[in-house]
Amino acid sequence: MAESPSSGGRAGFGSRLVAATEARGRLCAGIDPHPSLLRDWGLGADVAGVETFTRICVEAFAGTVALVKPQVAFYEAFGSKGFAILERALSDLSDGGALTLADAKRGDIGSTMAAYADAWLSGGSPLAVDAVTVSPYLGFGSLEPALSLAEETGRGVFVLAATSNPEGRSVQGAMLDRDGRAVELAQDIVDRAAQRNAPHVAAGEPSGPVGVVVGATLERAPRLDDLAGPILMPGVGAQGAGPADVDRLAGDCRRLALPNISRGILRHGPDADALAAAVARAAGEYPA
Repeated sequence: MAESPSSGGRAGFGSRLVAATEARGRLCAGIDPHPSLLRDWGLGADVAGVETFTRICVEAFAGTVALVKPQVAFYEAFGSKGFAILERALSDLSDGGALTLADAKRGDIGSTMAAYADAWLSGGSPLAVDAVTVSPYLGFGSLEPALSLAEETGRGVFVLAATSNPEGRSVQGAMLDRDGRAVELAQDIVDRAAQRNAPHVAAGEPSGPVGVVVGATLERAPRLDDLAGPILMPGVGAQGAGPADVDRLAGDCRRLALPNISRGILRHGPDADALAAAVARAAGEYPA
């Protein structure tokens, strides 16, 4: 695998992600211990319930899925005990060969953004993951601490670009004047991510470390042709999108499009074998 230009010899996130999807398919499986799902599994909406739920998901996903995305908020709700569960899950998923993506959607400025980056992207952190979701809506430049640390450590970031929630359109669809040309904010975010990825691809990596989040339920997506990075596509499965939607929105970037399915798989719990079978079926719909 190609090394990242600045990752100290470690294979870059893009190289590791492509290798994982070639071996396991492009599916990103979510771990979302939502109170309603906990009840559906016969578990309490408490620390013990979250721990059991997470353990079963890790057992089903670690050895079979390319990318696993725990929803951080559901662990954060239980304070230090919740974070301890998440730490163990991240370690066990990595031991099983899955790449980990913390769905934290962090976004801030200066030293605060640097602290968020250290928490999720530095090798010495107990919460260290392969990639983290971030929000660019304090300005794409505010993400610099996370972008730089990801490159330094061979990790990745997924930047919110065009999300599927209706409220997002009022911001993401805003028009910018860029060199005398009107450009949607979502497109500007994708283009800035592409600029960050370009040196990595030029150095021989199959993908850069900066991905974007594009909802699979959207009617249209920003132009992704030049991104040269991964595209996380939530909204697949229970929210209504399927393989045809992923292919339509990703276009020629299909090989880097990662459909995220959470509820559509988790509804098959709490039996770990049933979850693993659901994952296998879903992954089969999204081959490398």
